[in-house]
Amino acid sequence: MPIQAINVRNQFKGHIKEIIRGDVVSEVDVQTPWGIVTSVITTRSVDELQLKAGSEVVALVKSTEVSLAKL
Repeated sequence: MPIQAINVRNQFKGHIKEIIRGDVVSEVDVQTPWGIVTSVITTRSVDELQLKAGSEVVALVKSTEVSLAKL
């Protein structure tokens, strides 16, 4: 089910494969049926969303930006 409240055309449902944590930002690799999508988000957001390997997410892709929403 696509997220309707966000105006993003490209939404890829998947599961987090790996998180590479940094002090300020972290890389989040999302395995989708079409391949891996990587998002660079704040480490605080990783913690607040309680993201971990195996979490189901939607990667929201707009231009060069990849946002995540936890399902």
